[in-house]
Amino acid sequence: MPQLWKIGSIKDILSRHGFTFSKALGQNFLINPTVCPRMAEVSGVTPDSGVIEVGPGIGVLTAELSKRARKVVAIELDDRLLPVLEETLGGRENVTVVHGDILKIDLKGLIEREFAGMEVCLCANLPYYITSQVIMRLLEERLPLRSITVMVQKEAAARLCAPLGSRECGAVTVAVRYFSEPRVVFGVSAGSFLPAPKVDSAVIQLAVRERPPVEVESERAFFRVVKAAFAGRRKTAVNSLSMNLGLPKETVSAAFEGAGIASTVRAENFSMEQLAALAAALFPQTGSPQGEKER
Repeated sequence: MPQLWKIGSIKDILSRHGFTFSKALGQNFLINPTVCPRMAEVSGVTPDSGVIEVGPGIGVLTAELSKRARKVVAIELDDRLLPVLEETLGGRENVTVVHGDILKIDLKGLIEREFAGMEVCLCANLPYYITSQVIMRLLEERLPLRSITVMVQKEAAARLCAPLGSRECGAVTVAVRYFSEPRVVFGVSAGSFLPAPKVDSAVIQLAVRERPPVEVESERAFFRVVKAAFAGRRKTAVNSLSMNLGLPKETVSAAFEGAGIASTVRAENFSMEQLAALAAALFPQTGSPQGEKER
């Protein structure tokens, strides 16, 4: 098997298959020989577990995962890469390549079909333009995944793994921390890719929680409050919630007072418990905010 991280090998394989990189699909192939082995090692896969990969490219990470896992299922959107993967991964009996869109494919069905009786992880070099969409789909569907180890843009890594109460914290940060325990594992320079992107990357890992860190009566209500609070970062959270939920400011202020939260606080200063308390105060069990204005 050729060394798939070598520029010469990559260009030779792609040339023979008439493949050209697609900017629209965010295709950048790894040429740093240390990254994929390290990703596979920290992913947590074992000889008894299964692993899902998204966007295998020419199969560099796939090959490393196949050395450690019982089974690898790689989901590739670009049908031009299917014959490339057939060549580079041929002979690896524990690898299955599935042609599909990670945002549309039936992941629960795939896991039940391909990984019966196995603990499952996900490990991938995600296309940057769908990072948040993919991560939130994996978490919100409560798939039976033990962990999610992905390479993302460095700035996205900082945002996704930010502590609550920090300037980098946003609505997606709260959502990620509600469903998982995130951490940045290691950085990856732009020069590790062909073609080289304009930004550096980082590998992050999300340890999927068995249960959220706070109890909420309605997740729908909780996430409406989260999104509304962070939609107006330059405003106080009272004003942002009032405007984005269509609630009288007096109603929101009363909820803040009841939860013991200062009316001047901004969204990034909230704790998970405070957000849960506000959701409980603002939303009755019907799922609609108390005093919501007619629209």
